[in-house]
Amino acid sequence: QVRLVESGGGLVQAGGALRLSCAASGRIFSNYAMGWFRQAPGKEREIVAAITWTGALIYYADSVKGRFTISRDNAKNTVYLQMNSLKIEDTAVYYCASDRAPRRSRFPTRNEYEFWGQGTQVTVSS
Repeated sequence: QVRLVESGGGLVQAGGALRLSCAASGRIFSNYAMGWFRQAPGKEREIVAAITWTGALIYYADSVKGRFTISRDNAKNTVYLQMNSLKIEDTAVYYCASDRAPRRSRFPTRNEYEFWGQGTQVTVSS
């Protein structure tokens, strides 16, 4: 059974930084693209960043480009999201997700993310 567990969320002042981690288990982590999503109160869940199984392709939403960095450590079965220069509008529950299919050469679509973590709260205060 695939399991994703996020950690690293918390309360931080605007301009600060956090690093989120997502530990995966249950299958060969290195074969699957991973994504970070977030959902703010009253808003739809949106993609923040994604990384293909090889790490060769990386995507960022325009709202986080230049501030967030996604990376993966296949030896630790973990994907990270380094968040710098945090803004109040970054406040949300952050989720990691794993692709349904292995070794995909492109980013998964939203519906192709099959497994999700429970989420970790990130709150940015003024």
